[in-house]
Amino acid sequence: MSFPKPLAGDWLVLIIATVIVAALFATLWHNEQAGKVRIRAGDAVFATLSLAQKRILDVPGPLGISRVEIDQGRVRVASDPGRHQYCVKQGWLTRVGEVAMCLPNQVSVELLGEGKAYDSLNY
Repeated sequence: MSFPKPLAGDWLVLIIATVIVAALFATLWHNEQAGKVRIRAGDAVFATLSLAQKRILDVPGPLGISRVEIDQGRVRVASDPGRHQYCVKQGWLTRVGEVAMCLPNQVSVELLGEGKAYDSLNY
């Protein structure tokens, strides 16, 4: 079984589709470095801070203290009293829109920038 040889129109469609995908990727995919971090405890904003500083914050929650570390333009949840440690396993966050949530302790860390990053939650 042999496949027919691609025609000029086939190559034209392939090239146009590649250009469109590349243009959409460059236009819509923002990989912006974050400049600020918003830390929430329950329903309230605990702090909004610059990532340009080095700090360790103890954020209170219903289960205890979650420790948030800011260092060299990045942030992480260093420790949390929750059982599964999902927010700690997120590791260092550096890009706009990245979030670490310690749900049992009701603490969250969100990175902010000039604009909001697109994701399915803020669509």
